[in-house]
Amino acid sequence: MNISADEFDRDIRAIQAIPQIPTILDICGRVSGLRYAVVARVTADRWINCASSDRMGFGLTPGQELDVSTTLCEQVRSNGQMIAINDVMHDALYRAHQTPALYGFRSYISVPITRKDGRFFGTLCAIDTEPRQVDSEEVIGTFRMFANMISDQLDLAEELQHRQDALVTARDTARLREEFIAVVGHDLRNPLASLSAGLRMIGQKPHDDEAAVLLTEMGRSVDRMTSIVANLMDFARGRLGAGISARIEYDADLKLVIETVLAEVEVAEGKQVHHQINLPDKVPCDPQRMGQLVSNLLMNAFTHGQQDQPVTLSARIERGNLKIAVANKGTPIAPQVLPYLFQPFYRRTSAPQESGLGLGLYIASEIAKSHRGRLRVSSNAERTEFTLTMPVG
Repeated sequence: MNISADEFDRDIRAIQAIPQIPTILDICGRVSGLRYAVVARVTADRWINCASSDRMGFGLTPGQELDVSTTLCEQVRSNGQMIAINDVMHDALYRAHQTPALYGFRSYISVPITRKDGRFFGTLCAIDTEPRQVDSEEVIGTFRMFANMISDQLDLAEELQHRQDALVTARDTARLREEFIAVVGHDLRNPLASLSAGLRMIGQKPHDDEAAVLLTEMGRSVDRMTSIVANLMDFARGRLGAGISARIEYDADLKLVIETVLAEVEVAEGKQVHHQINLPDKVPCDPQRMGQLVSNLLMNAFTHGQQDQPVTLSARIERGNLKIAVANKGTPIAPQVLPYLFQPFYRRTSAPQESGLGLGLYIASEIAKSHRGRLRVSSNAERTEFTLTMPVG
């Protein structure tokens, strides 16, 4: 397997990033008595010093290489077995071997570093110019333990890097998606405005009953599309950093705002909303945003409520807080769904009547936050109710 120079550099950095490496090398040297210890990256064609401890004056520093064919680490790589030599001079297998003579060592130990997926990384090895007892259980056990520890650290670092890369990719993808949404929303506004204006002009002319009904339905469709585009734009602004801002008007006539929204929604749905509004003449808020919040809550109630049961709305000031509640009867929201209701693009069902993008409640929640308020939901067999609570004192 060919490994690029960049990959070797990455492997060296990965070893040097393990904070325990200096301690590991020091302990290995002291337990074995070998004065040069090294973590080496070993492949079929390269041997590279990733980190080392040199108390012998061997002189090979991190980043430097040896000809892999002249090393015993190549043998460890080939057969996957450790090597331990107490004294080359008295070792029948290695006393005539070229490697000890080339590098001037008499004692040697090399333990493979193998990744959990079976990949061979390199070796934890040590040498000395003097004979040492390195084939003891204590020395071999210490080297194997630290080789496994190094392997585990490499695996953890690689997994963390994969997750970080995936997170960056996900963030980039999300941002591109949100930028696309912003562009699409922006480009749709003008054609929709033209359609709406054209329908109003046509509606001013006399028509038979069938045409009038058709124009009304077309108008509702345009209004629904306009609402979807508005939600898209708000979502894009919020996610791209601008946020959903509130332009507070301290003399806002919130009662009039709510009544206007009620009238529009009742016309669009062909149903009445049972409402009770007890508000002062002036309520500090962003009237446009509050109208959008109320509209989104009402449309949500009509979408998910039982069709033959009324939707209700109440608005009042209670202990210095504005409270607006919209409720409907129908199938209660499942408990496992509740935590996700105010997330963007979340849709409770795939039912045909739920034709929006799943942004209405998210936008309503963000508007509440922009007013230092909060949107909550309660749902049981009796009814489902969304309640805005925000300070106005």
